[in-house]
Amino acid sequence: FNQGQCCCSGSRTFVHERVYDEFVEKAKARAAKRAVGDPFKQGIEQGPQIDPEQFKKILRYIKSGVESGANLETGGDKIGSKGYYIQPTVFSNVTDDMLIAQDEIFGPVQSILKYKSTEEVIHRANATSYGLAAGVFTQNLDTANTLARALRVGTVWINCYVIFDAAIPFGGYKMSGIGREKGAYSLRNYLQVKSVVTPLKNPAWL
Repeated sequence: FNQGQCCCSGSRTFVHERVYDEFVEKAKARAAKRAVGDPFKQGIEQGPQIDPEQFKKILRYIKSGVESGANLETGGDKIGSKGYYIQPTVFSNVTDDMLIAQDEIFGPVQSILKYKSTEEVIHRANATSYGLAAGVFTQNLDTANTLARALRVGTVWINCYVIFDAAIPFGGYKMSGIGREKGAYSLRNYLQVKSVVTPLKNPAWL
């Protein structure tokens, strides 16, 4: 989606240890068969990055991930000698202290982190300066409700991702912004609040 250049890109993926290895293999296989090329051609899923600066920045993050000790499962390099195309890249065994888990890469890079308990993943997911959006995939309604309330983000998608509607407010916590777009909340951006104070003669409540 937008070659990963999306403000709510799900690039930091926490996966329960019980299904971690299986998930990594499926993510790796899906990324490896992703069609990259001219976005105006039918069947292409991923086009080039927006400019050379972003192209180089993403490659630096990928290099950082390798040097930090994450496992590069697939991708990790540019495609061809023309244009700003980058291979869909998947890292496993990513830890919270790595740059690829801390920063917004804005590129086709997925970092897959392992967790054991709901309490652990809440703490780790919230341990970031960003808080725009999150996705929760679970068959347990209690888990979904707990995470939806505990995650410090402006939007939580449950068993779906990147679903928008003009009636749903969109915005973030912390460094991900102030205020909301869309919905009734967006109207506040066009309003002014005025306070008027005037003394009352013989007010009824005295």
